[in-house]
Amino acid sequence: MSVLVNKNTRLLIQGLGSAGHFHTDKCIAYGTKVVAATHPTRAVEQIVFEGKTDHSGVQGRPNTYSQSVPIFSTVREAVKETKANAAIIFVPAPFAADAIMESAEAGIPLIITITEHIPTLDMIRVKHYLERHPTRLIGPNCPGIITPQECKIGIMPGYIHKTGRIGVISRSGTLTYEAVNQLSQNSLGQTTAIGIGGDPIIGTNFVDALTLFEDDPNTDGVMLIGEIGGSAEEEAATWIEENMTKPVAAYIAGTTAPPGRRMGHAGAIISGSEGAAGNKIKALRNASVVIAESPSDMGGAMLSAINQSKAL
Repeated sequence: MSVLVNKNTRLLIQGLGSAGHFHTDKCIAYGTKVVAATHPTRAVEQIVFEGKTDHSGVQGRPNTYSQSVPIFSTVREAVKETKANAAIIFVPAPFAADAIMESAEAGIPLIITITEHIPTLDMIRVKHYLERHPTRLIGPNCPGIITPQECKIGIMPGYIHKTGRIGVISRSGTLTYEAVNQLSQNSLGQTTAIGIGGDPIIGTNFVDALTLFEDDPNTDGVMLIGEIGGSAEEEAATWIEENMTKPVAAYIAGTTAPPGRRMGHAGAIISGSEGAAGNKIKALRNASVVIAESPSDMGGAMLSAINQSKAL
C-alpha cells in the first residue's frame, strides 16, 4: 500500500534539459513508468533512455533497460495519447508556473514540481488556479515523492529507501535522505516519502500529507521534518493533537538560526516572533510528538514514538 504514487503511476516529463534528462533516466532505471515528455519544438522525436537497472527499485526486471519516450508538443496531447496521470516539472523557474497550470488544465491529477526559485507571485497565481482544478501539487523546490520498489518521481537516491510502514513528510530534501537512511537502517521501511518543499507557497502541506498517512491502513507511523519559518509545523501539531491516531516523530531544523536571516529555503526565515524552531518544537511536543534533538537522532526518535504508542 502507498499514498499518491505506485507501480501503476504513468509519468509525464515537463522539461528535458540537462537536469530533467538526468533524473528522468534515474526514474526509469528505478522502474517508474515514464510514458511521455513535452517540448514545444521537438514533438516529432522520441528520446531513448538506456543503462543498468537500479536494483533498489522495482523488482524482477532485467539487469539493463532501453526505453523510448515519445515527445509531444502539449500536455493535453500527451495525456490523450498515453493516459499519463502524473507530471514532474523540471521547467526553468520563469516558465514553471505556466507548465504547472498546463498540466492541471490537461487533467493531470498529480504534479510534482522540482524547480526552485519560482517567483512567489507566480506561485500565488498557481495556487489560485489549482483551486479550480482537481489537481494535487507537490512542491515546488522539493525532492519529489517515492514509494519504495514501486515508483520514484523526483531526485532522491532510490537505494536508501526500503519498503515498510512509515510515512515520511519533509520540507528539506537533504534531511529527507538522512531520515530515510536512518529509518531503513533501523528496519523501519517506508510506505511513501513526500518532499513537500521549502518555499513560502507550496501545494501539499504537512496537514494534507498527514491526512493521507492517517487514512492509509498500511502506514503505522510518520516521520515529520520541518524547519524555521512560517506556521506549517504549528498547524500540523494542532491537527496531530486533534486527529492523529498513529505515532509521529519530528525533527525541526534551524534551532540556532538568527531572526531575520533566511537559512536555506526561501520559506526558512524567522519574522518577529513567528517561525522560530522553539515554538514549533513546543507545539509538537504538546501534541505528543517525539522530537529528535539532532539530525542523527531521527531514526531513534521514530523508534521511540512507535514504542511509546505500543505502551499505551
